[in-house]
Amino acid sequence: MKNLFARFLKDESGATAIEYGLIAALISVGIIAGATSLGGSINSTFNKLGTKMNGAAPS
Repeated sequence: MKNLFARFLKDESGATAIEYGLIAALISVGIIAGATSLGGSINSTFNKLGTKMNGAAPS
């Protein structure tokens, strides 16, 4: 039993999976933040373009 417990404490494969999970979570948070910021900027640009197109006279 003591040997099994010692082997469990030395096993780091679960720690590696947790680290990869944390890295993936941080990357996804960064992507979401960037997409939110970029989405607002693109929305503003399209609104300006739409306003200019509505004000243009047909030729």
